[in-house]
Amino acid sequence: MKNPTPILSVQNLSIAFGEQTVVQNLNFDVFSNEIIGVVGESSSGKSVTALSIMGLLPKGNKHIQKGSIRFETTDLHTLSMNDFRSVRGKEISMIFQEPMSALNPSMRCGIQILETILLHKSLSKEAAKKEVFRLMELVQLPSPKSTFSKYPHQISGGQQQRIMIAMAIACQPKLLIADEPTTALDVTVQKEIISLLKELQKKTQMAMLFITHDLGLVSEIADRLLVMHQGKLVEQGATSSVFKSPKEAYTRGLLGARPPMTKRPLRLPTVAGFMDKTPSVAFETKNIRSNKHKKIYNQPPILEGIHLKKEFITQVGWLGEKNCFTAINDVSFKLFPGETLGLVGESGCGKSTLAKTILQLEALEEGMILYEGTDIKKLSGKALKKFRKEVQLVFQDPFASLNPSIQIGKAIMEPMRVHKMYETQKQRKEKTLELLEKVGLQSTHFNRYPHEFSGGQRQRINIARALALEPKIIVCDESVSALDISVQAQILNLLNDLKDQFGFAYLFISHDLSVVRYMSDHLMVMKQGALIEQGEADSVFTNPKDTYTKQLLAAIPSL
Repeated sequence: MKNPTPILSVQNLSIAFGEQTVVQNLNFDVFSNEIIGVVGESSSGKSVTALSIMGLLPKGNKHIQKGSIRFETTDLHTLSMNDFRSVRGKEISMIFQEPMSALNPSMRCGIQILETILLHKSLSKEAAKKEVFRLMELVQLPSPKSTFSKYPHQISGGQQQRIMIAMAIACQPKLLIADEPTTALDVTVQKEIISLLKELQKKTQMAMLFITHDLGLVSEIADRLLVMHQGKLVEQGATSSVFKSPKEAYTRGLLGARPPMTKRPLRLPTVAGFMDKTPSVAFETKNIRSNKHKKIYNQPPILEGIHLKKEFITQVGWLGEKNCFTAINDVSFKLFPGETLGLVGESGCGKSTLAKTILQLEALEEGMILYEGTDIKKLSGKALKKFRKEVQLVFQDPFASLNPSIQIGKAIMEPMRVHKMYETQKQRKEKTLELLEKVGLQSTHFNRYPHEFSGGQRQRINIARALALEPKIIVCDESVSALDISVQAQILNLLNDLKDQFGFAYLFISHDLSVVRYMSDHLMVMKQGALIEQGEADSVFTNPKDTYTKQLLAAIPSL
């Protein structure tokens, strides 16, 4: 039997931006009716490869140094821009990572799908509109006629991604490239999208290139796997074989750095640790955990929420009807010194709103938040300033959290100056240099700007800035969700080390359940503003009582 002819063949491909080579000697084939997973960290060359296949690399200082990208019988880079337009969207299509950025905010959702069909198909506008409704039903969008007339901001993130998928499959492409299509989605919505893509691929028998940094996710969808590192293809093979018996140290590191769901390492191994040899990993025993919890819970709580309620009033237009939306509904909790309290739930469940009420960025309609026994609504003057100093926040996006025009040393010193810590600027600088070293940076970084650092380094800077005020509570709101798996492991280890050293408490908010389980002593699950389940983290994960919690856990990708 002859070997099948690949629908896409990438041979000896090298891509450079200016003097920097970002993809080196890349070779792989994609065959019809198969899903190829591409994994690797940021800057590994995954998205650059996808954009080069689509002919979407930015103009200017880029060039393909050597190699070819052949789609069926055509070398794509011999095509003119006009010829490429007839291929892009029709023969090869792409789902982008962030649907809100990829969709036109000024065009109704249905019109955007309609435009794709009219561009590539010889259909009347009426027939094309019927096709849009068919596609909307195919990607399981609710109320297609209503959704057709909505703008992207009027639908959820999962629905936006379904619009992107409908656009991508509108012309029955032979090859679909999905670049991190579920990164920003909740675990349950993510599972729905993955199931939808698998179902569509099975129906149409198209080939799919599925790009992700989530190893659990790729294990559920890909037939074969490509592992990229620093622009090179370091390993490839059947997905089951690569996961069961990875040959390369880097692949073993990616698999090993992910927080496991069954055991809790005392420290997460990092990818760098695997590059020399496979590290030995010690796990937390029941006795260690029990003794730690006796110490934590044999003391009064530092923060307590009692029957909290927060409402928002929404109104469409000046004369529109006002509606009341309950973001937090009768939520009570306790946070103890030295504890990590995990908080999980889907987007819109009230997690971030709860954090904002604790930080007094939103006012409550009902209930009390007690800090060290005092209602925070009664704090004023020096007492309020002391509270704001002792409760700090680490944001989700490390770059957006920093002022790009201020050197990071000054950014860390600024809150110390505002709260009049230390007598002189020299003492503040000495403290800042000490903090930089504590979070794994160097004193030489003091005068650098945020853009000169990686994402993981920027998050370390944000942690140092929070530590500068010697807090008793740190709220981590999706603080590792934007990081690569190896950097995530480093930051999680750092957060635990700092908690052990300084004894503060974390409110740890995340949609990544494996990370929450690894970090948490106690766990809270929210849904539609209500706290539906809480308890010792391991107990909630191993024996969930609420149906919604069971659904969340069932949606976690398994390796």
